[in-house]
Amino acid sequence: MNNKTKTPKEQSSPMPKKPDVSGSKGRECSDKNCPIHGSLKLRGRTFTERVVSAKSHRTATIEIERRHYIPKYERYEKRKTRLQVHNPDCINAKEGDVVKVQECRPISKTKHFVIIKK
Repeated sequence: MNNKTKTPKEQSSPMPKKPDVSGSKGRECSDKNCPIHGSLKLRGRTFTERVVSAKSHRTATIEIERRHYIPKYERYEKRKTRLQVHNPDCINAKEGDVVKVQECRPISKTKHFVIIKK
């Protein structure tokens, strides 16, 4: 037996590859505000929420529900915040998708978050 021959399992590289998030046509997106293919740096808060609207071009709306305490009644009430987030071409999240968003520099007047994972 020849000990120099390796099985395909042993030949795999130890470094994991980046997940394939290219578009349906198999090419990378040309969006400069894409955190994967562009030059956008991420920082700050991270949320995992559901997309409630994706009608605008490269923009989606997510809704964050939270509980607010009312001391007078010693109870909690539900409150929600809607955020405009950047939706890169390579991710292209639709309404109803659960996405992970992270804070970045201001992209426009209302967009300060970007979708990083579907």
